[in-house]
Amino acid sequence: MNAPLTPSRDKCVVTLDRSSAERVVHYGEGFLRERFPEGTRVIYPPPPLEALPDVKQAVRHALARPEGCDPLFALLKPGMKVTIGIDDISLPLPMMRTPDVRQEVLEVVVDLLHDYGVDDITIIVALSLHRRMTDAEIRRMVGPRIWREFAPDRLFNHDAEDRENMIHVGTTEADEKVVLSRWAVEADLCLYVNVNLVPMDGGHKSVGVGFCGYETLQAHHDPETIAKSKSFMDPAASELSRRIDRIGEIVQEHVNIFTIETTLNNRMYGKQLGFLAKNEDTWTGTDELAFKSLKWTLDKLPPKAKRAFLHKVPAEYGVTGVVAGRTEPVHEKTLEACWRQYCVPVQGQADILVSGIPYLCPYNANSIMNPLLVHCTALGYFYNMYRGKPLLRNGGVMIICHPLRDEWHPDHHPSYIEFFHRLLPETRDSHKLQRKYEKIFAEDPAYVQMYRYGNAYHGVHPFYMWYWGESGRLNTGKVICVGATNQRVAEILGWDTAVTIDEAIGKARSFLADPDASITLLHHPPILMTDVT
Repeated sequence: MNAPLTPSRDKCVVTLDRSSAERVVHYGEGFLRERFPEGTRVIYPPPPLEALPDVKQAVRHALARPEGCDPLFALLKPGMKVTIGIDDISLPLPMMRTPDVRQEVLEVVVDLLHDYGVDDITIIVALSLHRRMTDAEIRRMVGPRIWREFAPDRLFNHDAEDRENMIHVGTTEADEKVVLSRWAVEADLCLYVNVNLVPMDGGHKSVGVGFCGYETLQAHHDPETIAKSKSFMDPAASELSRRIDRIGEIVQEHVNIFTIETTLNNRMYGKQLGFLAKNEDTWTGTDELAFKSLKWTLDKLPPKAKRAFLHKVPAEYGVTGVVAGRTEPVHEKTLEACWRQYCVPVQGQADILVSGIPYLCPYNANSIMNPLLVHCTALGYFYNMYRGKPLLRNGGVMIICHPLRDEWHPDHHPSYIEFFHRLLPETRDSHKLQRKYEKIFAEDPAYVQMYRYGNAYHGVHPFYMWYWGESGRLNTGKVICVGATNQRVAEILGWDTAVTIDEAIGKARSFLADPDASITLLHHPPILMTDVT
């Protein structure tokens, strides 16, 4: 069941003139307010799709009328073993207000399973090589009722390094090993509850990545695959998606999968912060006052206090669709819903692309946006937010805004620190990093221990964060960071710096040898994607 209407894009692309207001740009845990040159093109996110009025009813409808298979109740038998996989804390961003959509889906599904005599149920947070979620984080996500019934023995984090409970189920025609959690493979039925915030999520990535181990992930999380993936936000143009789909074919031979995918609108801000998604030329006096108050407060707080404040503000996302059934037909409908929400038609590429980098990405929930994650967000995610043709022309300049502090969360990102300060000063060549160091980090006993029993990302994860920016890094002529507070951090990343956006634009036009080089500002978050013609 999906919300049918597509909001208008008429006001999503604005060209600034002399009378245009200053624009607000995210700057880590704060904001910049800058006046851009006349002729700058600003791209705003589309308005939010209408949310479904009753999420649980939409879930029941989807389970009773699935895509490509019988209704869920017809697949159930008393005494069967069922494993339910759920997406982890990396999505949505920020965390959505409660009840989380995963809670609503789980409550409907568990009731249905019990009604048909299915009590052997295990729920696993399918985090792949991400960090283990804490009890408090899981409890908030699944809700108090599911937590009380299943935790801790039947509700827990996936452990890709638990060798006794990882099974090699097959090998693809390209000699890619498929290693999955025993709970998924040995279940009579594996349900997967997905939250789809961007088009690169869901589909075969859910079980094939969420429940896999390093042996499987390394088959497609590599610099060559990322570089070939044009835009990995567009599965049709993504080598990454093709390889995951190939692994998914093996998974489907060995695992009986019933997928439940959900889509959200982009209503990231509630009423108090709604002005952040608006065209600044339309701000009211109330909007102006609210922004000044917010900026004054954040500017007075130290970084740690800013993060604590911002991470506690939930998003006002509404559920726009619930689709269930077999993986491929389900994901086709999910992608359609994503395009309806995020895509903005744009005429022509940009010579200079400006983007603020906010305080949050998929890998620092309740944590620190470290320099490697800034790189991943800028050149991995924001550069790739397009379908078909990149918004930034080949060889163009990307200007980002972020304080770029040498600051890390030692419990969540321990291997990131070594990767950044020991490996990147030696080489930024992804292929050399992969050949010389990736396996060493992946098998390091200390990093394995921190992943399994602490709350650390797997030792190999920083390599993926670097690879994720490969396409953007190779196709961008220069990256300039505005407001960087640590010059050495910028040097390690290979970036230039500027104090102001005006200075950065001057440097970009000088680099391009074009005083009239075109400028485009991505006014996000919320998320948007471009269809460039």
